Amino acid sequence: MTGTELPLTGVRVVEMTHMVMGPTCGMILAQLGAEVIKVEPPGGDKTRSLGGMGTSFFPLFNRGKRSVVLDFAKPDDRETMHALLTSADVFLENFRDGQLEKQGLGADELRRKYPHLIICGHKGFLSGPYEHRPALDEVVQMMSGLAAMTGTRDKPQRVGSSANDIMGGMFGAISILAALYQRRSGAEGADIRIGLFENCLFLVAQHMVEFEMTGNKPRSMPEREHAWPIYDIFETAGGERIFIGVVTEGHWQSFCRQFGMIELLEDPALRTTTERILARSRIIPRVAGIIKHWNAADLSATLDRLNICFSPINRPEDLFDDPHVLRPGGLVENTNANGEPFRVPALPIEWNGATIGDGLKVPGLGSDTSVVRAELEGQQFPERKSTSNSKTAKRLA
Repeated sequence: MTGTELPLTGVRVVEMTHMVMGPTCGMILAQLGAEVIKVEPPGGDKTRSLGGMGTSFFPLFNRGKRSVVLDFAKPDDRETMHALLTSADVFLENFRDGQLEKQGLGADELRRKYPHLIICGHKGFLSGPYEHRPALDEVVQMMSGLAAMTGTRDKPQRVGSSANDIMGGMFGAISILAALYQRRSGAEGADIRIGLFENCLFLVAQHMVEFEMTGNKPRSMPEREHAWPIYDIFETAGGERIFIGVVTEGHWQSFCRQFGMIELLEDPALRTTTERILARSRIIPRVAGIIKHWNAADLSATLDRLNICFSPINRPEDLFDDPHVLRPGGLVENTNANGEPFRVPALPIEWNGATIGDGLKVPGLGSDTSVVRAELEGQQFPERKSTSNSKTAKRLA
């Protein structure tokens, strides 16, 4: 897709965020066409220098943005910041409550000065007893019960990605899109708060509601009662492992016939799914014994033909060899701040049949400062009113 085709072309976002949640929001908006100006302190976003599992944080979540360095101890830089906010549609931040107020950038002050502005704060918690607390993805996974559901109560285990941070950025983007839509009718901007903990709460709601409805304490994933007769990982002839899920009556019939387990189909004690679940202790060893004689490639082709759910047990590095990931548009090539290219999965949507995100660049620290200053000096941005004929409303109408 070209820039002119992107739906948020013409929307300006000023971002003052760090780590993952806030930058994810800005990254999504940038890929949808918004101009995202990342305001960094003189030392830069601290995630620029992370190593280990944090190596990917800055390049992954800051692609497609412009970088402006401002030192708020300097009056000229404070003026530049306010000029940016005057020109902006959206302001993103993820600082602890009270920190931006010290810089004259608190939400109440910004709403007064810039009624058109959509402010989106990514926080640890929504308003309430915990609103003052900082939070991390791991913290909210422990608090919400997600870690206990992923592992067990005795051995809680966080999920293997920054899932809540990323999802929190998605909720930020969703909320901003809703506010931009609302502004089309002449509404003012909005003050949006995204909570990392509440995001995780949303993820475990299915288990909370299960308890609410049944009174039964939900079992963790390793200890859960299976809802299907075959929903397991099996070892193949070459030692490779594969997950197989037989979840419908049609699957059960075709699976048993294909793999020579006619006696299970004819067993009067296995006529219903519930009866088969109760008989898993004898069904699963029988299935495992058969799968052990199949090589992974032939087994995968057979399950695919039968339309039965299956998957190899991959690691992230394996995905660079996956034919679906390698399809045209599945991976996009971006460029790091040092000029080196890297591949990354495209934004997980197709827009009019095309994927989004190819050719994005990670900005060098302050690489756009002088250009953005010149743009601001060369243009007049009167304080915009929240009316239906505002600059942005025209762009989005």
